[in-house]
Amino acid sequence: MTWNGRLEKIDDNRWEIPMGEFPGMMTNAVIYASESMIEQIRSDNAPQQAANVACLPGIVGSSMAMPDIHWGYGFPIGGVAAVDADSGSISPGGIGFDINCGVRLIKTDLTVDDLGGNVGALVDELYKNVPSGLGSKGLTKIGNSEMDDILSNGSRWAVENGYGWERDLEVTEEMGHMSDADPSTVSDKARKRGIPQLGSLGSGNHFLELDIVDDVFDRDIAKKFGLKEGAVTVTVHCGSRGCGHQIATEYLQEMERYVRNNNIQLPDRQLACAPLDSGPGDDYYKAMCCGANYAWANRQMITHWIRESFENILGDSAEDMGMDVVYDVAHNIAKKERHDVGGHSENVLVHRKGSTRAFAAGRREIGHVYRDVGQPVIIPGDMKVGTYVLVGKKGAMEETFGSACHGAGRRMSRTAAVNSLKASDIRADMARNNIYLRNGSEEGLLEEAPGAYKDVDEVIRVVCDAGLTDKVAKLTPIGVVKG
Repeated sequence: MTWNGRLEKIDDNRWEIPMGEFPGMMTNAVIYASESMIEQIRSDNAPQQAANVACLPGIVGSSMAMPDIHWGYGFPIGGVAAVDADSGSISPGGIGFDINCGVRLIKTDLTVDDLGGNVGALVDELYKNVPSGLGSKGLTKIGNSEMDDILSNGSRWAVENGYGWERDLEVTEEMGHMSDADPSTVSDKARKRGIPQLGSLGSGNHFLELDIVDDVFDRDIAKKFGLKEGAVTVTVHCGSRGCGHQIATEYLQEMERYVRNNNIQLPDRQLACAPLDSGPGDDYYKAMCCGANYAWANRQMITHWIRESFENILGDSAEDMGMDVVYDVAHNIAKKERHDVGGHSENVLVHRKGSTRAFAAGRREIGHVYRDVGQPVIIPGDMKVGTYVLVGKKGAMEETFGSACHGAGRRMSRTAAVNSLKASDIRADMARNNIYLRNGSEEGLLEEAPGAYKDVDEVIRVVCDAGLTDKVAKLTPIGVVKG
């Protein structure tokens, strides 16, 4: 369905749906995009979801969408919205079913020459050691008692149990755990779904990517991030697996009941929400924190298996190969933060649904390693073009509650990709680009084909030209693991 509502151009990178365009809007909606992107953005009706979010009870500032915007559940993917931390509402549709889906970047001191002829063997080893695919199970056996600790402590649990290094935590958003987590708010079903999957990649758009630092745009900041031109890196994209999905499913049902019982008027039932200070709102927030912690533990354990895979194939220690985490950032989450709203500093809850935190230099949340330069912002494109590393800028703090895009964004639905593309063509295209591919299913490969995604270069250009981020480096894939 093509969206034909009013969309007024503010400048070359911003478009506005004015407040009042639809009944119930309490603010405007701003879409970050270039003129060349607007026709495609209109084509899947996602601007209507951005306008709907402007009706969210307690919203402050604008409803916003990044240039990777596309149709989602309730919120558009690429959506950002902040609500008053005292009187505002929390909406599971503003976080997504894959709570704390996010990206982790691991650097090395290796070059492709150091890998020798082992690129294929290394990708095969990663494919073996990091379980991927629909319903994939992790390599570590845990029970209910460990699950409580994981839901409470996230990456800290993983490091304390031998899955990583203490310094990994310093370069993980929230140090790898949200302190408001309360495991009592997580159901037995969510626990049972999560227990066997810890340490696994999953399916869908999740991936593990072996990259080369191809371009460095800001040498000083790249050096601070530990990125050198020609160096090998590993990018990991995954989330909270069945645990987070179950949390979201159950609380959406709870929120829908709350909306009906309290006669809350919303333009879309998928925006179901509850005030943060209500029982359902508070419980969901605490359960969401648990899901986020699970995801951070998951990526931390995957980091351990990646390091072991390099050691097994290359015969050197991960320490000697310089396999430090550059950063780990979430892009499906709600966070309590302090921001300027209308010239006043206020406590808000920021929903980021397919949007990455992009804090500028000076914010204490970044941690001391990068506080003086700004937060690394890791933006994957598609399996052929690779990943950008950006840094948060002042414009993001002033306009978007410290947020930027999260990827290229889909231009083709999964169904359309499966029906119109051929797996053999994708494999041939990857081979022509010297990218070694391991994938679990034909359908998953078709759904995530490069042709199903927008031009990430254009997405990055918009967020940089808008002053939200700056480019630091570009990573080009040489090996890809897909579920």
